[in-house]
Amino acid sequence: MTSPRVLIADDQELIRAGFRLILTARGIDVAGEAGDGAEAVDAARRLRPDVVLMDIRMPVMDGLEATRRILARSPGCRVLMLTTFDLDRYVYSALALGASGFLLKDVTADHLAAAVRLVGTGDALLSPTITRRLVQRFANAQPAVHRDLSPLTPREMEVLTLLGRGLSNAELASALTLSEATVKTHVARIFAKLDLRDRAQAVVLAYETGLVTPGA
Repeated sequence: MTSPRVLIADDQELIRAGFRLILTARGIDVAGEAGDGAEAVDAARRLRPDVVLMDIRMPVMDGLEATRRILARSPGCRVLMLTTFDLDRYVYSALALGASGFLLKDVTADHLAAAVRLVGTGDALLSPTITRRLVQRFANAQPAVHRDLSPLTPREMEVLTLLGRGLSNAELASALTLSEATVKTHVARIFAKLDLRDRAQAVVLAYETGLVTPGA
């Protein structure tokens, strides 16, 4: 797996230093650090990292607004949110904005490095089932989202619905009696037609549009 360039954004210097030490020891290039959201936006513009480790709660500008600005300017960048607990309502908002997943701040060293490498390849870090758990927790508190799903074929609607329910590609292939290669093609087309970044956003969209409902 290739080693992406990483920007670490967290208002706690010890966390930044620890993450830098872990990543560099495993051959991952840390391009820079930021102590608040505004610094993160500026650093991302200057350094063009592949992955940003973004704390949610920071002074000056929080991680959500920083994520929105970074992804608007650099759609190819991947953002991993840093949080202290996995059912943080802000994580849900971050996924809806286009973040590719989240990490707990007490993540193990090997998991941190593996997560950064994974999202650097363009994949979402979160498994659909973890994303679904977050969405089920907070979807009802969010305003309904109106998205035009008419560009999707009936088969693609089936695939998106099953994505929203947390199925992996292998499980999708089994449920629909398709090859995994065909499933991957359908997933890629769904992302292109709906301008989705990854599976995490697909799960969020499936719930927010009512295609899948909590408890389904």
